[in-house]
Amino acid sequence: MRKMPLSAATFPSLTLFAGWLLVSPIWCGQCPSAEGPADGAVGPRTFYVDSETGQDSRDGQSPEHAWRSVDRVNAAELKPGDTVRFKCGGTWRGSLIPASGDETASVTYTSFGQGLKPTILGSLPRNRLEDWVKVGEHIWATLPMEYQLNEHLLDLQHSTWNRHQEAGADVDLTRVEDPAGGFLHIVCKESGSASNHVQLWGPTLAVEQGACLLLTFRARSSKPFRFPGFGILQGNSPWTRFAKSGPGDRPLGAEWDTYRAVFQVAQSSEAGRLHVNLGGLLPAGAVFDFQPQSLHVATPNIADPLAVDVGNIIFDGGAVCGWKKWSIDDLSQPYEYYYDGSSQRVYLYSESAPTLRHRSIELALARHVINQGGKHHVVYDGLAVMYGAAHGFGGGGTHHVVIRNCDLGFIGGAHQFTRPDGKPVRFGNAIEFWGAAHDNLVEGCRIWEVYDAALTNQGRGLDSKQINITYRNNLISNSEYSFEYWNGPETAVTENIRFVNNTCINAGRGWAHEQRPDRNGSQLMFYTNTAATSGIEIKFNIFYDHSDWGSRYSSGWQVLPDMDYNLWFSRSGVMAYWFRDKIAGFDEYRQTTGLDAHSQFADPEFVDTAQGDYRLGPASPARSLRPDGGPVGAEMLWNGTQAEKDR
Repeated sequence: MRKMPLSAATFPSLTLFAGWLLVSPIWCGQCPSAEGPADGAVGPRTFYVDSETGQDSRDGQSPEHAWRSVDRVNAAELKPGDTVRFKCGGTWRGSLIPASGDETASVTYTSFGQGLKPTILGSLPRNRLEDWVKVGEHIWATLPMEYQLNEHLLDLQHSTWNRHQEAGADVDLTRVEDPAGGFLHIVCKESGSASNHVQLWGPTLAVEQGACLLLTFRARSSKPFRFPGFGILQGNSPWTRFAKSGPGDRPLGAEWDTYRAVFQVAQSSEAGRLHVNLGGLLPAGAVFDFQPQSLHVATPNIADPLAVDVGNIIFDGGAVCGWKKWSIDDLSQPYEYYYDGSSQRVYLYSESAPTLRHRSIELALARHVINQGGKHHVVYDGLAVMYGAAHGFGGGGTHHVVIRNCDLGFIGGAHQFTRPDGKPVRFGNAIEFWGAAHDNLVEGCRIWEVYDAALTNQGRGLDSKQINITYRNNLISNSEYSFEYWNGPETAVTENIRFVNNTCINAGRGWAHEQRPDRNGSQLMFYTNTAATSGIEIKFNIFYDHSDWGSRYSSGWQVLPDMDYNLWFSRSGVMAYWFRDKIAGFDEYRQTTGLDAHSQFADPEFVDTAQGDYRLGPASPARSLRPDGGPVGAEMLWNGTQAEKDR
């Protein structure tokens, strides 16, 4: 049996030890009390959401008349100053798509009542015995998918498609008229190194959230490659993705063959555009013929289909996690699984029916749990965001966003694209600010078990201006990277990024690290940065234990971060990967880099590391490391105050 080694840092449950509150994933003590009904159309309004007793047909303006679903919240015409309160102890599934406020007032998403933090899950359950069928020796599968074609949305045989290329990619596109139907003839000289370097943009269409769409196309390629799947995107910045299909189930070959792509629409739009990223995937020298045929609304035979990649399987709240493989033939050990995009089924190696061994089986989907692309003036306070295989909070072009007192666990692991050499790439960050993001704040959050980065701002493009972003007083555990940053090209801008007073534990540990082909566990992952940079501040943090690097720097940096008054400690890995040089010791690191002049390398002496109690012990060197003699790390862990107990 292949189990992920999960320490107490994964926070499996609420634990009270000697009267102190040990950190738990979703317990918030007492959530804010419910407010009274709003005063009609005058002034800010408050709406309530109850996953057990609510009804979407109600007005939502009191706990007794609460809405029920995330879909109803997404459909609401919220105004600046409005508040949406989810009931503590409730659970919702799907993607929350927030509304924007304005400079006068934000839109707030928070809680009411008492108990566990309201939990939004990016996963689908497969907990019933009838959810799995045995299909081979030790191989079990979810139920097969079938689709009934309904409304014919688009005849794509005569549709117009445009090519976009950048970063040295060189692709010729012509349309060939043929008695059997016209098609796009694409000759690839060079497809670039990133997926966005070659793009195909198709016709515009309106899509409705929750709809299931099925696209049929024919294709062939002189050099085989696996088709990456389609998106339905906004045709301009911030390029919001309204729907995404899974990748092709088999490589394209030299002969014409018919394929299909299934979309589950995550967000409504009047003007989405069909889109394909081929950069880095279409082999150089390939001749690729592409003939889109039709797009239909479809009805699946399963109410909650696995319409996108399953990036993780979480058994019994994280006691065991799935081990993602890339074909059925690769399944040879317990908990190894394969997601087949063409049939939308998961195949799992298990010696008996999975539901006989586990009470809870959650399949994490390749969608952002909070999909906030292009949103602004939004506050999230006291929510639990769990089990999503893309990003927890994702989307580009955000500003004036506050994420406060939220819990995020078991995020990431979805298939992003397959490289030309056939190696798949997975992704998933807990909180990501992509592209043009500014004036955002993340504070008081608890984040654990993340495939890539717990916290990150990153971008690529002329509009990637990342300004005034602060991460403070967060507790991070078992993520491949605690904080990741990169930006470019030279015309991009990075200003005033502050990563301060955070406690970061066990970088490169947990469910994902052993599965990664590129094990790279690092507290601070600083990839190539060619943006005009100023004011990156990394101060007053605790960095405890890393598998590979304390920090890692790639090329392009002209202005280094202002890094000081941090407490570092690890019994494994090396201190820094400094532009291809490995620096093992702390003194050598400080002398070589000039960073962390007043920082220390010492055991922080937490109260009880084995039990996940990361409060500072009475003799901890973190208690007096600041220049004013004050403590470093997340404030929630400084002292055993009543406020801390009530968190």
